[in-house]
Amino acid sequence: MKKKSIFSVIGILLFLVVPLMAAEFPSKPVTLIVPWGAGGATDMVMRALVEATKKYLGQPVVIENKPGGTGTEGPASMAATAKPDGYTIAQIPITVFRFPYMMKVDWDPLKNFTYIIHLTGYTFGVMVRADAPWKTWNEFVAYAKANPGKVTYATPGAGSGPHITMETLALKEGIKWVHVLREAGEIPWKPVLGGHVMAAAAPPGPPVDSGELRLLVTWGIQRTKKWPTVPTLKELGYGIVSNSPFGIAGPKGMDPSIVKVLHDAFKKGMEDPDYQKILEKFDMEPFYKNTEDYVHYVTELCEEEKMMVEKLGLKKK
Repeated sequence: MKKKSIFSVIGILLFLVVPLMAAEFPSKPVTLIVPWGAGGATDMVMRALVEATKKYLGQPVVIENKPGGTGTEGPASMAATAKPDGYTIAQIPITVFRFPYMMKVDWDPLKNFTYIIHLTGYTFGVMVRADAPWKTWNEFVAYAKANPGKVTYATPGAGSGPHITMETLALKEGIKWVHVLREAGEIPWKPVLGGHVMAAAAPPGPPVDSGELRLLVTWGIQRTKKWPTVPTLKELGYGIVSNSPFGIAGPKGMDPSIVKVLHDAFKKGMEDPDYQKILEKFDMEPFYKNTEDYVHYVTELCEEEKMMVEKLGLKKK
């Protein structure tokens, strides 16, 4: 048989087999890596999403909590070791786009992932214990100015959105406060309740609802529906909106038809009323982007994060 004929046969076989593979996907459960500890806002929101999505995917989606590296260890390990068959995917936090400019990493956000769908962003704020002396954000800032190096705060991790925002605020106010690192997966407001740090910059948790913590400020475009009496950084004159948007991606090289199956199922999951209720519980707004728009958005985020890292003097040496 001539070479041309052989290649023609191979081409025909691929044309027939690849769609067949996608049509059979998924034939088993899909693993979704959540790179944060169980019980936090991200974990609870993602569990609600996969519960809604399985109805449309036709297979269970199993959450695997893999905290570490401020949300980067899970996606990095997936990118390095997972097959691009759609059965291992991960939540992609903004640190994936930030860390390559802060330190040496073994992934490239523009080359090592297949982006599937963009989901939402967080409601962040600063919380102190209910018995703390600061009733307002301005009082907290005034204390920090008068006591350089004495105010301690916790976040989801070094280089996280809350950490970057707190250091941006410190730069604007001429404050020196101390970021306290925690164990991987620990929810940031827990050390505040325990009296180990003075404040937490993170998604507000149940202790705010129960009255154990006082929410001083939120970081969204407008005041939240859940805590409407709490001002935003924007209205206090900082001009800052911080919500660390996130989505879902797989390892590089995924078949576009498999990506479409996952995208379409998660899109329907996002529209499910049960998932919407969980978003409302955490005051998170849907921030949907389809696969193509998400890819473009990633390019924008990388440029923005590079500039922010340079501005704060955190650029890798």
